[in-house]
Order: sequence, then C-alpha cells, then structure tokens
Amino acid sequence: MATMVTLLDGYAAIADRMTELASEQEGFLGIESAREDIGITVSYWASEEAIKQWKQNAKHLEAQHLGHKNWYAKFKVLVAKVERDYGI
Repeated sequence: MATMVTLLDGYAAIADRMTELASEQEGFLGIESAREDIGITVSYWASEEAIKQWKQNAKHLEAQHLGHKNWYAKFKVLVAKVERDYGI
C-alpha cells in the first residue's frame, strides 16, 4: 500500500510498463490495482521464487526508485499467500 504524493506525469506510463513487464516474467499470474488517496497494487505469482525474481528485475527496481522519489510519501510491500478466493 502506498500514500500518493500526487500523480505526476509519467506515473501511468511506468505503471503500465511494469504490468507489461511482469506479465512477460515466468510465474506471473495476474495483477489488480486501485489508486485514489492511497494506491494499492496486488500482483499474483505462482511461487515465492517468481516473486524474488520480480523483486530483482532491474527495470522494476528502477521504477520503484522513481516511485519512492517522485510519487509516494509512504510505501509498504506485503507478501501473502492466497488460500482461497470467492465472491458473488
């Protein structure tokens, strides 16, 4: 979860590029996101190893650096295992 400073030029393009890049990586299962006063992006991966590989991706690291520098007042990453998913 992140507290947004402001949506500056370039944010949407970086977010779209990261989604595209992640989708090309082995083990990627999907992504969901929402942004208002806070931003949240949930990405789904087949394994913890796939998560580690994404965390080490050079372009992802560069995008994270830009996010910390330009767009986020606060930034937090949670890694969790989804046991089940259901809804109406």
